[in-house]
Amino acid sequence: MFQVPLIILLGIGVLWKGLDLARTPHDQVLRLLVACLLMLMAGEILSFPEADSAIDAATAVGLGKVVFNGIYMSGLFTLILFFASCARGEDAGYRRYQRINAGILAGILAALTITMIATPPAMRGHSLSTPDMAEPSIASFYLVGNAYFVYAYPTSGLWALRFTRKVSRHLGLGLQAMALGLLGLTVTSVNRIILVVLRIREPGSHETFNTVNWSISDWAMGIVLFGLCYSAGVHLITRMRSAVRHRRMYHELTPLWTALVTAYPEIVLVRSPAGSKCHRLRVRRSYEQQFYRRLIECRDGLMRLSPYLIRVAPDADLARGPAERLAGHIAKALQLNAGPLSPDTDRPPARIASPTSNSLDADARELIAVSHALRERKS
Repeated sequence: MFQVPLIILLGIGVLWKGLDLARTPHDQVLRLLVACLLMLMAGEILSFPEADSAIDAATAVGLGKVVFNGIYMSGLFTLILFFASCARGEDAGYRRYQRINAGILAGILAALTITMIATPPAMRGHSLSTPDMAEPSIASFYLVGNAYFVYAYPTSGLWALRFTRKVSRHLGLGLQAMALGLLGLTVTSVNRIILVVLRIREPGSHETFNTVNWSISDWAMGIVLFGLCYSAGVHLITRMRSAVRHRRMYHELTPLWTALVTAYPEIVLVRSPAGSKCHRLRVRRSYEQQFYRRLIECRDGLMRLSPYLIRVAPDADLARGPAERLAGHIAKALQLNAGPLSPDTDRPPARIASPTSNSLDADARELIAVSHALRERKS
């Protein structure tokens, strides 16, 4: 019921985070997230009977089930590593955790492959409803596979719960919903193990139990989907608000930045990227990055201008003075800078528009106030 919406959401996540990864290809955590979303999406697609049958028809009967489990389990493995890398402490501890989980996954996939090979060719198209559940290789296939799900689902859920204490309240609510859904999927995996054991003695029995379990699985997947949607929505809204805010502050610094860059063009840290469209995509900066660079360039320009400011306003409080008065001093200093006179370079640079706190936001507010005052002077 919720499988197709989940595939669509995972696909959107792959495109969204894939674009972020194209701009920061060395971000290990982002690489894990993209790989996790991609494999989980592929696993959900391969879980359809039509996909399983297509793989079997193109290769050999039974290979579709092994491929599905291999990709989907690898997605869960990568999800666990993604959470672990976000809370990464000592490198040695993380690598040990990575090796343990990789060993568990490799052992499970090897066991699934061996059990499928050991299954008689005529029985390899089995399912949970097969009348041949008493065949040891078939029963082992489902017991081993669901044993990994019983490990991977709650491990991912516990990681999600752990992060609810480190994120915002709204994002934490999405993670809690995901954890609840993963707990539900854990219960359904345990139930499938029980069903396999029951059907070893009574093939095809307990169909009602199986039907109820699939219903629980659907709703658990729906809760996971809600958690993903909620978390993604909160993240998107937060990101959009941040982008709008930094875009506004970026443009508000333009009058001051333009005046300083005209006098000192060498303070620009990054030129416009050249080259292919792919290269421009990778190097394109977000407005947040562009804003911080512009803030640094303004500070660099004011530091270079400070000897001239000291000359035009030797007794002024350049650090705490009103923005309108400081804008007037900057305009005069820029005119002096363009003349033949040289400043007294023996003096240390003056503190200009110094913020009352050490935060970047406070620094930005001071410079934006000066930038507004410069714009008013020109208008």
